[in-house]
Amino acid sequence: MLLVFAHLLGMATLVAAFLLQRRTAPGGPLVSLWVSGAAVQLITGLALLGIEPLTDAGYDYIKTGLKLVVALVVAGLAVSFRRAPRVPPRLVPAMAGLVVLNVGLAVF
Repeated sequence: MLLVFAHLLGMATLVAAFLLQRRTAPGGPLVSLWVSGAAVQLITGLALLGIEPLTDAGYDYIKTGLKLVVALVVAGLAVSFRRAPRVPPRLVPAMAGLVVLNVGLAVF
């Protein structure tokens, strides 16, 4: 249950990163919370998959694989643009859309 809580905190961190990014100047640097939130999501998500045989939870591996790919894309974008002085104008909405897609995959 603690891993699920940490996983949800990672999602909340990504939402907070988006909200903080909206407060920065357009085209400004990427907020570092993107990297932290993506890392927490990846680590806890993989840990949840690792303990799945020990629990009664049955995971849909196709959805889980898609979630992993989306999380890797968000993490890759965050890491590659974290030191850039300016980010492309469509990067932040695209990353936020990927976060929403990941939440949608988890819920439905």
